[in-house]
This record gives sequence, structure tokens and C-alpha cells, in this order.
Amino acid sequence: MQKQAIIVGAGLVGSLWSVLLAKRGYEVNVYELRDDPRKAGFRGGRSINLAMSERGWKAIEKAGIRTKIEQVAIPMHGRKMHDTEGELSFQAYGEEGQAIYSVSRGGLNIELINIGDEYDNLTYHFGYKCKGIQLETNTAIFEDVDTNERIEVNAPLIFGTDGAFSAVRRSIMKQDRFNYSQQYLEYGYKELHIPPTSDGQHLIDKNALHIWPRGQFMMIALPNVDGSFTGTLFLPFEGQSPSFEELHSDEEVLSFFKKYFPDSIPLLPELLEDFRENPTSGLVTVRCNPWHYKKQVLIIGDASHAIVPFYGQGMNAGFEDCTILDDMMETYDEDWSKIIEAFGDSRPQDADAIADLALRNFVEMRDLVADPMFLLRKEIAAHLHEKYPSDFLPLYSQVTFSHIPYHQALEEGKAQDALFEQILAIEGIEENWSTNPLVDQIFQKWLKKKES
Repeated sequence: MQKQAIIVGAGLVGSLWSVLLAKRGYEVNVYELRDDPRKAGFRGGRSINLAMSERGWKAIEKAGIRTKIEQVAIPMHGRKMHDTEGELSFQAYGEEGQAIYSVSRGGLNIELINIGDEYDNLTYHFGYKCKGIQLETNTAIFEDVDTNERIEVNAPLIFGTDGAFSAVRRSIMKQDRFNYSQQYLEYGYKELHIPPTSDGQHLIDKNALHIWPRGQFMMIALPNVDGSFTGTLFLPFEGQSPSFEELHSDEEVLSFFKKYFPDSIPLLPELLEDFRENPTSGLVTVRCNPWHYKKQVLIIGDASHAIVPFYGQGMNAGFEDCTILDDMMETYDEDWSKIIEAFGDSRPQDADAIADLALRNFVEMRDLVADPMFLLRKEIAAHLHEKYPSDFLPLYSQVTFSHIPYHQALEEGKAQDALFEQILAIEGIEENWSTNPLVDQIFQKWLKKKES
């Protein structure tokens, strides 16, 4: 097979994958609907900041830009919760020194494209809309968005990295025996902007993910290197109170924030303007299978497994796709029939698992982070990990600070639910959990059962 590939989509996953292929000597042509973001500028208004964790960093390291990205990534060591009285509490993500990192989607995308431009065998084509794939001939059809001229290009390998509404996936879907589901949450999100101070500093602690949990809805804020924060309000579209359908006038919006997020109002001088002008966007989960056609056309990233953002794993999971494929090129000596078959057999179960975990974490962030029993569970989990580091790793750490396959982490999370159901049922556990011998007894029985 000639070492040639077409990539449809120059977002985060497509840009990264193009670099990894180019590093291995492939002639790569990347086609992207948008204008070159280096010239057009990154457009905000409907973005959710990215939280880079271990799976993402591994891929970034493979691309050779870890040092550059670290310089513009802000460590967030845990969640800082804001209650309705403005009181703050902190919940660490992991062990001391562990953090997830807030990075700019646009900045990271541009950096990946820049490094791609350093390769003579990698070419970007911006302003081309994919109209579909002729699967039998491995031909991609594009339309120039300025001239409406159609072009046809072919290569032995075509990769669809064109997002949740992938044109490449639509072409594969036309074949027999293709399973597909698309599920929207009843919640939408709206971006809000917290500006920096006059001297470019952050108005609130920059080393935390700020969260305003309110039971059936919430707001979060992640730091940016310019001193600002990107805030995101998650609220039902309709049918519940409060919901976006209830917030029409400036007075209604302001009243809503005064009631539920009073301490945020001084941080959001452009609140009303942002609320009017920024779109209310949906949150979708995409599951499908198979991800390939005849081991020649393959979809990865959001094109095959879009998820909601509540575990901060969408980008990380997409980047892990690239890491796994790159490793498989070594394992199978670049035999793509074997690579795609092995990837297609193993990776979808992890994609389904992280989709489930992301939905689960939405409930945690929205409803549970301020619940005393949930916080107690977190304390006991940290205690068990410290006491039995080789036998117990909290679910969040498995997902965020390790490379344990997602499906294994999900199963372990279910097992940990059963463990804590027993521990938290101990009478008086709130007062004596650190010294109560029943905790260790229950844990040892749980561990023995799990290992049997």
C-alpha cells in the first residue's frame, strides 16, 4: 500500500492525527470546511474549555509539542464549589500535585496546524466541504465553499475526523449492518465571559475548576492564560423551572443570576450581552459501529464517539484514538488491514464506556458535589487509596490520571459503588470513618470477592 492518506477535518483530532502520520512518512492531505484558523481567528461564543489530562498529554507528547502546550496550560488541582451564599469549598481531583489542565481549544488547534506545516509531506486545504465518500473507489468528494467547484481525490486510506455530524460517517452509514444512535440531553449550554482584572490577573482562583452546583443545573468556569475565564451555564432547554425558555428579557436573566449565582454577577460585566448574543447549544452523545469500511475508511474522534463534556474526556478520548493507532502501526508493521480490524474490534467498547461515564459525571457535578455524603465518600476513597495504593484507585483517577481502558474503569466504578453503598450504611460513619474497623473489614471482603 502506498503511504498516502486523506484526512477529512482539521479540528483537534484531525490535526494531531495528520502530524503523527506525517512523522511516519505518509503523504497526508487534510481537507477542512473552515477557513484557516490562523488567519480567520478562533471564534468563541459556543465553546467549552478543554481539560487536558494524562491521555491527552501522551498524544501531545507524541506530536512533539508538549513543552509548547505546557507553557499555555493552566493546572487545575480540583473543583472549587460556590454555594448560593458565596461560600467556597474545595475538592481535590487526585493526589497532591495531580491536576487537569485548562487549555484553549483554538490555541491548541492552531499549534497543531503550525507543527503540521513543518512537514513537506503534509498539506492543509481549507474551505472545502466534504460531500461524501465513494467507498468502492476510496474517493472523497469536496466542494470549494467559495467557488462551489467540486473536486475528487483518492488515497488508499481515508480518515474521518470531521466531528459529531461527520460527512464521512454518513457515507459509511449507507452500508448494511451499521448501528447508529444519537442522543441529546434535555440540557443546553451557553458561554459566558469572565474578564481579567485591569492588570491582566484572574479575578478568582485560577488553579481550580469553578463550579456552581444547583441540583438540576449548574455553571462552571475554567481559566484562560490572558487572565479571563470561560464560563458555561448548563440549564434545561424547557419543561423544567428554571430553564432557558423562561429567560427572555434582561430582567429575567438578571433575576435568575441574583437568585442562583449571586457571587458571579460582579464577575460577569457582560452577562446580559453574552446571554443575548451567544447561542444556546445542545449536548449530544453519538454511538456507532462499525467505525470503518473495508479497512480503508476509518472514523475517529467525535465522528465515531461524540460525548457530553462532563468528564473532560472528549478531546482526551479522541487524542487517545490517535495514540492507540500510532502504537498499532508499530505492532502491526503498518499493515492497515490488521490495524483497522484490531482498532475497530477493541476501541468502541471504550468509547461507549466513556460516554456512560460522562453522563454519570454530569449528575455528580450538577447534583452531588455539594452533598455531604458524597463528599464523605470522596474522603474515604482517598483514605483507602492511601492505605491500599495497589488495590484501590478512585474512579476519577482511573479515568483522568491513568491509561486504564475506559471500559475497565467503568466496571471498576460500578464495583466501587457497591463497596461504598455498604460503607456509607454503617451507623455513625460520618463521625468515625477513619477509625471504624468495619470500613477495613468491608473493604477486605469486597477486595477478596473482586479478585475471586
